[in-house]
Amino acid sequence: MTWIHVHNQADIEHLLQTFGYFHDGCLKELHMWADTYVNENLAMTVPSGLDTHVRMLFQRQFNNPSAIELLFEEVTGLHIHPSAENHDSIIYDAIVLQHEGHFYWANHYNWHPQTSSLHNIHWISAKKLKWREVSDWMGPQQRYGVQDNQ
Repeated sequence: MTWIHVHNQADIEHLLQTFGYFHDGCLKELHMWADTYVNENLAMTVPSGLDTHVRMLFQRQFNNPSAIELLFEEVTGLHIHPSAENHDSIIYDAIVLQHEGHFYWANHYNWHPQTSSLHNIHWISAKKLKWREVSDWMGPQQRYGVQDNQ
């Protein structure tokens, strides 16, 4: 599973075309972490740069590929709006764009960081983006974090 770096519009188009613009897909999982931490001596370590990272696992109802993972590094914004009760979480179309040095992903094709409302839209922005195919990650099994069998 090799990571593919996104640098420009051609890379964005390749991602969107490869994954069918996320049509009939879903955001299966999201994992966020930061490089800030407290060590065993209780001292705080705080990097000077943007230290937040987000991995997102998407699945869709098509083959080749049927699942991909996006990795956002140096995250600058994140908005997740869970689906309301009795509403689905299907992605009908999504967008990836580059704007003012940031990469954005949003679960609505007409979304734009300057003109769109945040209401009911998932979106993320970061300085760096890469992706990889993970079609063997289909199904209900969680891939991120520790499983808690309550």
